[in-house]
Amino acid sequence: MSFRRGIVLVLACAAIAASIPAATHAAGGGGDEPRRAAPGKPEDPDYGAGVKAIKAGSFAQAIPLLEGVVARDAANADAYNWLAYAIRRNGDPARALPLYEKALALDPKHRGAHEYIGEAYLALDNPAKAREHLTRLDSLCFFSCEEYRDLKKAIEAYEKSRGKVKPAAVR
Repeated sequence: MSFRRGIVLVLACAAIAASIPAATHAAGGGGDEPRRAAPGKPEDPDYGAGVKAIKAGSFAQAIPLLEGVVARDAANADAYNWLAYAIRRNGDPARALPLYEKALALDPKHRGAHEYIGEAYLALDNPAKAREHLTRLDSLCFFSCEEYRDLKKAIEAYEKSRGKVKPAAVR
C-alpha cells in the first residue's frame, strides 16, 4: 500500500468514527430513531406516544400529543420536528414550515428537520428552498446519509415531473 493510500484510508476511518455520534444526534427524522431524553431527565410520555402514532400513520392523533410536549419543553428540537412532520403529513405543509424552522433554530444540524422541511417546500412548489436544505444536508453528511438521499430523490422526482410529483401529504 502506498503512503498516499494509507493516509486516505486513515482519514476515511477517522471521519467514519467522528460521524457516529453525529448520526445519533441527528435523529428524529429521516428514518432514524428519536433521541432519548437527556440523562437524568425522563422522556415525556406524550413524546413517545406521539412518535408511536406517527409511525402508525395516525398523524392527526400525534399532533395534540406533540403540541403538549413543545408547550412543556420549548427547547425540544425533536418534538418540533415530529410535530411539523405530523402536521405536514396530515395535509398542511404551510403550517409545518415555522415548526421545522423552530426545530432548526434549536438544532441547526438536525438532519431530519432539513429533509422534511425540504419536502414541505416541494409540496408548496418551492424547489429552490428544498435545494437549499439539500445543500445543507450535503455539508452535514460527510458521506451520503439517508436524509440527503431521500430529499435528493424527492427533488429529482419533483423536477422530472415538472412539479406534478410531490412528497406525499398523507400516505
